[in-house]
Amino acid sequence: MNPSAAETARHRPTVAVLGTGIMGSGMARSLLRAGLDVRAWNRTQAKAAPLAADGATVTETAEEAVRGADVVLAMLRDGPAVAAALTAASPGLHMGQVLLQSSTVGPDATDDLVRRAADLGLIYLDAPVSGTKQPAEQGKLTVFVSGPSAVRETVEPVLDAVGERTVWVAEVPGAASRLKLVVNTWVINLVNSVAECLNLAEGLEIDPRTFLDAMRGGPLDSPYLQGKSAAVLTGDLAPSFTLSTALKDTRLILAAAEASGVRLDLVAASADRFVRAEAAGHGGEDMIATFYAGRAPGKDGG
Repeated sequence: MNPSAAETARHRPTVAVLGTGIMGSGMARSLLRAGLDVRAWNRTQAKAAPLAADGATVTETAEEAVRGADVVLAMLRDGPAVAAALTAASPGLHMGQVLLQSSTVGPDATDDLVRRAADLGLIYLDAPVSGTKQPAEQGKLTVFVSGPSAVRETVEPVLDAVGERTVWVAEVPGAASRLKLVVNTWVINLVNSVAECLNLAEGLEIDPRTFLDAMRGGPLDSPYLQGKSAAVLTGDLAPSFTLSTALKDTRLILAAAEASGVRLDLVAASADRFVRAEAAGHGGEDMIATFYAGRAPGKDGG
């Protein structure tokens, strides 16, 4: 039997999207394609304005965005940015509203945000995502969720719209954010490995394309290797995930590792590369711009 209009409406929550950068704007468009009502807010309103053409209601304030929404989706740079957005939105929040916190903020900030959400009467779902610009735009992210499963029915339409897979990690917020740091450790070390291979090929006067051809189709090949290498070779460093954001996440990983008694030598080296590349002016480019941190002085390409 087909669901009634009322039943259909109940399963289409209104979503307030706080933060419409690379990831937030892609996720908002995925929500709109799924037929959900979306209210979009960004501190710099010009970044949210293009979403109006896709059907979103773009608001001037965070308070307007969240008022009456069923789910508040936060996709901002870091913990302080999320905290500031919640403070700005607080007059429009209501008891029992679900906060789907998808920013990568680390364990300490997660604890702080959980407390803030509780003070505001919100139900906190720790829900960072794995993926970059294109998966966000296509609704093909992987979402890690920890928090009370009692609100699962409310948020499933949102999760299904933005991701192709949801991993429910635990009933208590925090576990998903910790898992995200493990996942990002793999990505951060991988992108720097790609960059260093290209650096060494250049230094040894081996055409990088010869290296890529030697790898192609073998057990050590990957779409990531080929795609990130192509970005460097074509000079197309439009960000799927900016180098400065990768550096921010690297610092979160190192802080969490230190607190847990773990030594991460490769991540520490990756941080050094990101710092050098950012100092050379590549912070706003895709994180594969870490390639420039491996060039000899005078050849940084900045």
